[in-house]
Amino acid sequence: MTSAENALVRPTISELVKRATGEFGESDYVVTLTERLTVAEAERRSALVARWLLHEGVGKGTRVGLFFPSGPEWAVWWLAVSRIGAVAVPLSTLLRPAEIARIVRLADVAVLVGPRTVLHIDVADRLEAAFADLTGPDGQEAGRLELTSAPYLRQVVLIASPDPDRPEAAATAGTAEAAAWPGWATRWEPAGAPMARGETLAAVEAEVSPADLAIMIHTSGSTADPKGVLHTHGTLVRQTSAWAGVIRGLTGVDHAPRVLCAMPFFWIGGILAVTGALHEPVTLLVQAKLDAGPALDLAERERANGVVGWPAFTQQLRLHPSFPDRDLRGAPMLRDGPVDLAMTGVPDGHPIHRSLTESAGSFAYTDTAIVDADGRPVPDGTIGELLIRGPGSMTGYNKRERSEVFDADGWYHTGDRVYRRGGDPRLFYVGRDSELIKVAGANVSPREVEAVIEEFPEVAHCLVTGVEHPTRGEEVAVVLVPAPAASTGTGTAVGTVDVEVLAARARGLLSSYKVPTRWIIATAADVPSLPSGKPDRRGLRARLERGGLG
Repeated sequence: MTSAENALVRPTISELVKRATGEFGESDYVVTLTERLTVAEAERRSALVARWLLHEGVGKGTRVGLFFPSGPEWAVWWLAVSRIGAVAVPLSTLLRPAEIARIVRLADVAVLVGPRTVLHIDVADRLEAAFADLTGPDGQEAGRLELTSAPYLRQVVLIASPDPDRPEAAATAGTAEAAAWPGWATRWEPAGAPMARGETLAAVEAEVSPADLAIMIHTSGSTADPKGVLHTHGTLVRQTSAWAGVIRGLTGVDHAPRVLCAMPFFWIGGILAVTGALHEPVTLLVQAKLDAGPALDLAERERANGVVGWPAFTQQLRLHPSFPDRDLRGAPMLRDGPVDLAMTGVPDGHPIHRSLTESAGSFAYTDTAIVDADGRPVPDGTIGELLIRGPGSMTGYNKRERSEVFDADGWYHTGDRVYRRGGDPRLFYVGRDSELIKVAGANVSPREVEAVIEEFPEVAHCLVTGVEHPTRGEEVAVVLVPAPAASTGTGTAVGTVDVEVLAARARGLLSSYKVPTRWIIATAADVPSLPSGKPDRRGLRARLERGGLG
């Protein structure tokens, strides 16, 4: 147990932010090019939002969707939701309408919150595209939604604030924005908002326990639907307790490092950072959208001590034309260290395992085992499958029974291939048993991509797999069999599918990183299958990497 955790009355998010406020409240917490949030401000603002949520009937166990980019507003609303015992459900701002609808339905989200605009996207338009019955003939009343496409969703809250990437919008955000406000959305403005009493918030926070669910993080799985990984307050607080120490070790800064956080807050790496920075002072320098030039502006202005993110983005920073002339003397690892921090001090050329969503981004309080195909422990130096269990691992997957997730001894089988060296506590990552594709740090489910592409009338069948990529780790590749011309209704002949048209259509339905970057037209005989008749993704990958199928 770290000294930071030991100082808590209970390991809950509420106790964590209040302790942080008392010990280093004036420290910068989240900083962008246009905004700055201290720890004390995060505590104060989140308390106001929490009191409003209580007034609106949100309480313990309520699923609250957060559709925010990384930034101060994300942190404030996440803290508010957590402080009252509701379950935060972060949604990626990369999600397309169909993906938003799927996660809101699967997660039983009751309240969905976001800014009026996100990265130049009109959020109201995006939600109307996601939920057709928001604008049905009978209309919907703000705060009293009834949607068959998302039956638990009762309220959508839009924040009356300009896009942080467009500060010029502030001048026109008033009257014009109000006139265009959709009737189904609740407008949030802190001035004059009705709120529960401060004493009520304090009483509610006292009832939140470490065993209560705190967050549901969605990650791609082996099926078309994403998996909702559930973590309690106790797990989240404990697993992030060593993060600040790790950052100090990587940056060489003894106290209060300032790091460019290139991990979006809505994924586990960002959640690890935004929670870890409440244990000990660490300033998170973030962007709503990762862009190398503005990121270097932010790092230089704020005297960053390093970067936390996937190697692909670090490489983008180093390749930016302005990089050689930047004053980054406070960040020697960014200038001279390995592109992939997981390769720091490795003995065999295999990266250190970064952990996974199911262990809340850390192995600090996690039991681990490395086993062979028969489930027997393997000796040091031998590659096997990683198993995890214990207080640091997830409570399970949303809407999955425990027996579907853990084995009889309580182990979760990760599918990751790892090994450990004698006398070295680190796990070294070799690869995956599963079919997930890892694109610049993001998981992509092949089946999810296939489910979208196979809906196209030009496509009879497709198979998706990952292939190695020099900068992104892996890229998404699809081999597709065109439908007979007679069934498409377009006159398209077999073998003459327009790949650019299909790719454009896919970009309208999938997050950009999920859209295949390699499209191969084939015949049914070219698509490999196992003796059981199931698709042979490994065989397909091997064939593509040998140069087969084009």
